[in-house]
Amino acid sequence: MKAVVNFSTERDSVELREVPEPQAEAGEVIMEVDTVSVCGSDLHQWTGGHSWPVNYPVILGHEFAGRIAEVGTGVNGFSEGDRVTSETAAVINPDSPLTQEGNYHLDPNRKGFGYGVDGAMTRYVKVPARCLHKVPDELPLEIAAVTEPCCVAYNAVVANGKVAEGERILVLGPGPIGILCGLVAKVMGAAEVAIAGLERDAKRLAVAESFGLQPLIGEVLGWARQVDGVGVHMVVDAAGVSATLRTALDAVRPKGRIVKVGWGPQPLDFSLDPLVQKNVALLGSFSHNRPIWEAVIELLSSGALDPSTILEGTWELHDWRDAFEQMHAGEIVKAQLKPV
Repeated sequence: MKAVVNFSTERDSVELREVPEPQAEAGEVIMEVDTVSVCGSDLHQWTGGHSWPVNYPVILGHEFAGRIAEVGTGVNGFSEGDRVTSETAAVINPDSPLTQEGNYHLDPNRKGFGYGVDGAMTRYVKVPARCLHKVPDELPLEIAAVTEPCCVAYNAVVANGKVAEGERILVLGPGPIGILCGLVAKVMGAAEVAIAGLERDAKRLAVAESFGLQPLIGEVLGWARQVDGVGVHMVVDAAGVSATLRTALDAVRPKGRIVKVGWGPQPLDFSLDPLVQKNVALLGSFSHNRPIWEAVIELLSSGALDPSTILEGTWELHDWRDAFEQMHAGEIVKAQLKPV
């Protein structure tokens, strides 16, 4: 079968390769992938700009949905033909204290699809049954394939950031995760949500505006302080750089929260004293666990959370490069691939 494979740390080390079909072992299923979404982390591995270890060669893709093609021994509650989507924590240590308390996504031994084990940019992917969630009939598989980034946003804004009704929220970075963070904040009752980007982000900011988010270019602090002069209740830093943390510190109000969900490998070159002076909570937010997936699937199925506007194109697997390039250039927010 054909697969989009990342094979080294060098830039542009991704190509379409012929790979063997996976075999289900005990506790696993084989999923036939209907739709796999392209994530910013896929692009970072393609450009060689990532900061996490990768088990090369590896099939990319960790946002996916499809149907069960084969059920391994010891799997209960799932059958061939079931419509499913999958969490990303493909390998975890069951004896880890984090796993035992339900935070398996934070287990230091965790390996995810698309970097630690083979992902879903191919026809068949091997998935531990513990990662699976059934997709309700009313939820299209194309939408189910973005459950994962919606869970990233929900974890950042709700589980960690604890957004409250009536709050003013600022999101830094109009990529897919940033836009979804803003959308989740609106769904959960935030009074005003703005999303900040650069001139080159105009197309993405227009998509964000269609969700009712206020697009900002160059006027971040003015917007943050325009109501009472002291800043926003929460800043969600979804930009892929470290420097935006300084903007977050400037924009947040005393006793506010900053949630950093965007990766930024660059070292900081400024003081964190404002964090102390303002009595601000700085929170990292990574991945998600089962309760978050259940909450998000319910929101998606009910239509309360509708991310469809960020999905701006579907490509066949052999056209993966065009999808990557358009998304990387900011011409579209989110691309999806159809392996079959």
